[in-house]
Amino acid sequence: MSETAAAMTEEVVDLKDLKVMVIDDSKTIRRTAENLLKKEGCEVVTAVDGFEALSKIAETRPDIIFVDIMMPRLDGYQTCALIKNNSMFHKTPVIMLSSKDSIFDRARGRIVGSTQYLTKPFTKEDLLGAIKEHARK
Repeated sequence: MSETAAAMTEEVVDLKDLKVMVIDDSKTIRRTAENLLKKEGCEVVTAVDGFEALSKIAETRPDIIFVDIMMPRLDGYQTCALIKNNSMFHKTPVIMLSSKDSIFDRARGRIVGSTQYLTKPFTKEDLLGAIKEHARK
């Protein structure tokens, strides 16, 4: 492996000051994710649904977004599609969160532009792993 390739695989994403958005109608999920991420030095923005999230995304410009699939008013698929169809945010990684783990759900997530799919309940390692894999400052 070349030195450049080795350096790239060993690249460590600094989580300090990384803006992470968590969109979930579950207060428990939002609070859990927020607490885990803040301990790692991330700036965390939360939203209870897609409508609230869209205005906060424009305002805060997060580096990575976690979005629940099953939400009232605007679900995760619709929210992800709207984010990805906006030229300002189409490169922002969107990680889908769901308790559903079927191939159909994962495929639908990919179709609307999600970067990854995490099954709930997720662990601290799942959350941080997704950030380290997809967030680039």
